[in-house]
Amino acid sequence: MTTDPRPAPTPGASAPRPAGAPGVVDWSAAAELAARVAPPGPRATRAELAELVGGLRDAASDAVDHVLATTRMTPAGGVRRVAGGPRDGAATLGSVHVVDRATWALANTQVMAAMTDPVAAALDEADMPTSQAARLGGALEIGALLALLAPRVLGQFDPYARLSADAEAAGPSAAGAPGPSMAGEPGPSATGGPDLSADGEPGLSVAGEPGPASAHVRRPAVAGAAAPGRLLLVAPNVLHAERTMGVNPRDFRLWVCLHEQTHALQFAAAPWLAEHLRGRVGGLLEDMTRTAVGLAKAPLHEKLATAGRTVADVVTGAFKPGSAAPFERLLTPGQKDDLAQVTAVMALLEGHADVMMDAVGPRVVRTVRQIRQRFEKRRDGEGAPGLDVVLRRLLGMDAKLAQYRDGAAFVRDVERQVGRDGLNAVWTSPDTLPTAREIADARAWVRRVHG
Repeated sequence: MTTDPRPAPTPGASAPRPAGAPGVVDWSAAAELAARVAPPGPRATRAELAELVGGLRDAASDAVDHVLATTRMTPAGGVRRVAGGPRDGAATLGSVHVVDRATWALANTQVMAAMTDPVAAALDEADMPTSQAARLGGALEIGALLALLAPRVLGQFDPYARLSADAEAAGPSAAGAPGPSMAGEPGPSATGGPDLSADGEPGLSVAGEPGPASAHVRRPAVAGAAAPGRLLLVAPNVLHAERTMGVNPRDFRLWVCLHEQTHALQFAAAPWLAEHLRGRVGGLLEDMTRTAVGLAKAPLHEKLATAGRTVADVVTGAFKPGSAAPFERLLTPGQKDDLAQVTAVMALLEGHADVMMDAVGPRVVRTVRQIRQRFEKRRDGEGAPGLDVVLRRLLGMDAKLAQYRDGAAFVRDVERQVGRDGLNAVWTSPDTLPTAREIADARAWVRRVHG
């Protein structure tokens, strides 16, 4: 996922409620809250919107062949091609959706709901929240978090789109967890959110126009296997970032799409990866949930002591570079080890995408060096207000940036030792993924995998 760490200034937004009965969390309420609280982004004319949306679609399509050539990776089922339309015969790695911030938040509540179904199913019935107030409490936390993140995400590849579609088709799970859909949007939604029309959309203000304009779905036919995931490009955030940094819009949009299409290729080349990651994360979430349930049943004095220690750690740690993200302070030693292994995989995915988006080179992205330089300053929060820096710490975004850099260093070190083809052995199986220790010691990974 490509993120822009600085928020846009404009307030207000709206989005449709997703369908689905509430379970552990009222996902409809979470999506609606995020949509209402997240700022909608910069103002633009209709002509600017048309150019932005069309440019992002073109960039997403153009990026695929560059990523295939640069990474030297191939999807497990072979390269898929678009059938018909202006992009007839073009390589594709999944569906592409140009969305606003509200729809990005909605898509992420879909993924969260589908990912947490197994966790809810594993809980004892007595441990499930029974009141609407409890479900709304979870919705408030998640909705607020998504609203804070919504202005920062430029693009995101979602390998779990089918989980959302399957949950929607099956209805509420046995555990009561929702299967939210894009209810309220025009057209079917099995693959996710709507593309934005050239006439504008709710998350981008049309200069001189009262209120939001229309949106619609555009999905080309694809020859070959069903799409493994969906790529979301958050149009207002891309526009805000390219304006603020003063970079070439066409180059910047392609650069962002190179990163996200590399993620799409990672999951296409290693079809086991999505389920492996889901299993590791699901196991960790289940364990953490049981710990939280145990704390909820603990005596009052124990709850207060734990809360006091956590608040003190969060307040002091928020101002210390390199300290753990706040939620990590609630983990047991075993959970921290599990999280470290999951983080190692995420570091690989993000670092690999970061290296490949630059490796395409200036022959494709002419101003790539300027974009990288300005983007890194932005990532580091140069010129950001103090409150934004604290928010980044509290949200764990500094840890996210460390993932990019640790993973990129691992990828470069491995390539220096065994080349790009040698690096690609990492996608062979779960056993060839780097461990938490190996992410910081590429030689150890090379010795283990290549002998």
